Amino acid sequence: MLKHFLFACLLTFGAASGAQAQTQNLNTSSAKAAKLYDKADDYVRARDFERALQTLEEAKAKDPNFSQAYIRAANLHKMMGNKAAFFENLEQGLKLTPFSKGYANYYYELAELYFERGNYANAKEWYETFLKTGARNAKQVDWARHQLKTIAFAQQAMEKPVPFDPVPMPQHLNKFGLQYFPYTTADQRYFIYTARASARPDHDENIYISQLKGEEWQAPVSISEGINTPANEGAATISGDGKTLVFTSCNRPDSQGDCDLYIAFRTGGEWSKPQNMGKSVNSKAWDSQPSLSADGRTLYFSSTRGGGVGREDIWVAYRNDDGSWKTPVNLGKPLNSAGRDMAPSIHVSGSTLYFVSDGHIGLGGLDIFKANLNTNKKWTEPANLGYPLNTFADEGSLFITPDNEIGYYSRQVNSDSGAPSIQLFQFKVPAEWRSRETSTYAQGRVFDAVTKKPLAAEVQLYNVQTDSLVQQVQSDKVSGEYTVVLTDGKQYALYVSAPKYLLNSRSFDYTSAKALSPVALDVYLDPVKSGAAMVLNNLFFDTGKYELEKKSKTELNKIVMFLQQNPSVKIEISGHTDDVGSDKANQLLSERRAKAVVDYLASHGISKERFRFKGYGEAKPVKPNTSEENRQLNRRIEMRVL
Repeated sequence: MLKHFLFACLLTFGAASGAQAQTQNLNTSSAKAAKLYDKADDYVRARDFERALQTLEEAKAKDPNFSQAYIRAANLHKMMGNKAAFFENLEQGLKLTPFSKGYANYYYELAELYFERGNYANAKEWYETFLKTGARNAKQVDWARHQLKTIAFAQQAMEKPVPFDPVPMPQHLNKFGLQYFPYTTADQRYFIYTARASARPDHDENIYISQLKGEEWQAPVSISEGINTPANEGAATISGDGKTLVFTSCNRPDSQGDCDLYIAFRTGGEWSKPQNMGKSVNSKAWDSQPSLSADGRTLYFSSTRGGGVGREDIWVAYRNDDGSWKTPVNLGKPLNSAGRDMAPSIHVSGSTLYFVSDGHIGLGGLDIFKANLNTNKKWTEPANLGYPLNTFADEGSLFITPDNEIGYYSRQVNSDSGAPSIQLFQFKVPAEWRSRETSTYAQGRVFDAVTKKPLAAEVQLYNVQTDSLVQQVQSDKVSGEYTVVLTDGKQYALYVSAPKYLLNSRSFDYTSAKALSPVALDVYLDPVKSGAAMVLNNLFFDTGKYELEKKSKTELNKIVMFLQQNPSVKIEISGHTDDVGSDKANQLLSERRAKAVVDYLASHGISKERFRFKGYGEAKPVKPNTSEENRQLNRRIEMRVL
């Protein structure tokens, strides 16, 4: 292949030089320089390229303004793969040569070389010079115009740099030759990334994990010997609770295509054997660079499969309740472009997606963008994150922590030996780059209230304003651990349930202007038996009123579902108040509120024989009525199994 390439270049060079020698006067007044120039032709025909270049160097020494000698040397260096020398000679040769339409390709190549070096001003000059030639290569013309738009954007961005001060992550995390695709769990206790010793084919990719102890990341270890193999495993993503892992692997025996997505689940401290996500998710094309939502039920990834907008597009797949996955959907425009749109990273809030693209106007190469999910569930026009995060070179993936405080990314640097290396960096997130919403988490364990043993339970988080399920996770059957993400501006109902246990309801209200902070919440589930009771924490009434507010619907429907799943259970709904007001008024209000609940149950098909209601007024407080916080706890509706 190399011989054929050199021979083709030789024929082209030889033909050009021969025609040039016959039809064009050399622009040198030095007879010795002209003679050396002709002698270089003889060496080229003899395929002695090194001596040809040496002779051209002698010609340039005789006449430093001998433009044709520079351009001839540039052609030879290009043919031999000497990119730096090609640039130096072409640059000097064209500076010494008057404008000529016949030099259109040279102008185009020099513009490209300047752009590759981040020299926007000179790249602009030579792209414009190329366009002045009236070149007929439509592809080059379109690209030159695109690059001029990119340069204009880049120059404006560089005039208004975003405050950005990245620092390398600890050396023991950056101990490999290449490390990239950083992710953390929602509680930021675990940091995962992909690494390999070098780009050598015999150095494969593996997934590593580091734990945060105190304020220090511990030495990384293989995430699991059952996951990392002699094949490549990389570009991994982890759910917010750290229990679901999706990663990329290529050319395995069970592959659907070029590279596929694989999934594994953690129970206790052990990961399951990875499974190919199958034809429902993978295609015969390249599928890679996954990003999971906080609850592990939504998967964004990059793919070259057909039916997209550009070369590589971002797709999304949703998990069914039975654990299977729906057919992926292309995110479409405006997020995907005609170029490459890759490396999605969904913020745990689910409202902002970070990704890299060369199809949207940026500073050149792959830039990092972000898009927000609006109230109509549509993605906004992507916004470039600007300079200096983005440059003329390709940028890698970006991860922003739930609290919008810390960002992680990778970039190429030169190692101490001078060899290129990709290392991990962290930085304080500028306001412009933060997700539209800030998140924290609720974390704890689920136990049997009687035996105090951990339980495998379903943990669901609802937005009570919209009566919509926003997260669903399982507590670990070995440890009982669970994690859910809470986002500012929302009012949540948390439900923990397991077969043969009474439902447990909790409430989180982040609609007021207060700082988000992690919530530690262990949950104890009572077996369904006589006397078991729960507070219905997500029923809402106006002060002094007994009409249920609309946002109570989520809780009411959960009670209906519980009674449908436990047809033999009979319950009492009881109302309770604080001590504000008269005893008689409080008793009547509590009774009417309890009745409002049972009226809803009856209207949704639950037999009246299965429940009763009673108002206790202020007679059974759970706390002394000595503070507003305590009074709020005393104002409640309870459900008790009869």
